[in-house]
Amino acid sequence: QVQLEESGGGLVQPGGSLRLHCRAPGIRTSIYTMGWYRQAPGKQREMVAVINNSGDTNIVDSVKGRFTISKERGENVVTLQMNSLKPEDTGVYFCYASYYTVTYWGQGTQVTVSS
Repeated sequence: QVQLEESGGGLVQPGGSLRLHCRAPGIRTSIYTMGWYRQAPGKQREMVAVINNSGDTNIVDSVKGRFTISKERGENVVTLQMNSLKPEDTGVYFCYASYYTVTYWGQGTQVTVSS
């Protein structure tokens, strides 16, 4: 059973930055599509950013220009760099990894943007 390991969440003031990390021990992240979803209180889970095995990225419009996603080669780590954070970015952020019909999820890390 693969367990994705998220870290880096926390409390930050508006305009601040956070970096989320997702470790994926035991899988070849080079062939997986990996990314981050988030779920705000009372809302459905939404895609934030994904990166495929070719390094192509897809980022939701609401965070474009503020968030970037990257894979660290050889480290089985995917990073979400979040800058210029807004209160509406608050939520639980989930890492996921997908390869054809196989999908793994992390347990989520809380991000709170508040003054």
